[in-house]
Amino acid sequence: MKLNDLRDNPGARKARMVVGRGIGSGKGKTSGRGVKGQKARTGVSIRGFEGGQMPLHRRIPKRGFVNIFAKDYAELNLGRLQQAIETGKVDAKQPITAATLLAAGVIAKSKDGVRILGKGELKAKVELTVAGASKSAIAAVEKAGGKITITTPAKKQEAA
Repeated sequence: MKLNDLRDNPGARKARMVVGRGIGSGKGKTSGRGVKGQKARTGVSIRGFEGGQMPLHRRIPKRGFVNIFAKDYAELNLGRLQQAIETGKVDAKQPITAATLLAAGVIAKSKDGVRILGKGELKAKVELTVAGASKSAIAAVEKAGGKITITTPAKKQEAA
């Protein structure tokens, strides 16, 4: 094989449509844009505009609200943690933190911290330092002989 024999696979590169080259070409005169008006011109985007009528996204009632101060935690189930310990990604004898889990590839992103959830079974005795944990997760870690330290302060319970 020589360099001049190298070719792309057939159909790998699609040729760009040539427009505005006469009526006989099939894409002449208006170049497939129709006739006149704002949309026939270049550089126009009027998404959501309904000709002066109130747009659909403004007619439909809004529900609920989004808390902009809400924390987004990286969730980790106990079963996944046990699996990481068994495969040797995480050392159970060393204290486990968000940085340890991130380096081992157990979590993809640390986000606002790691929150441990109770799904699955934990057999290893571990020492965890995380942003949060569910009650079932704390119970499971302590049952296995481990210890869990939560760094984020708990929300104050309002007296009803």
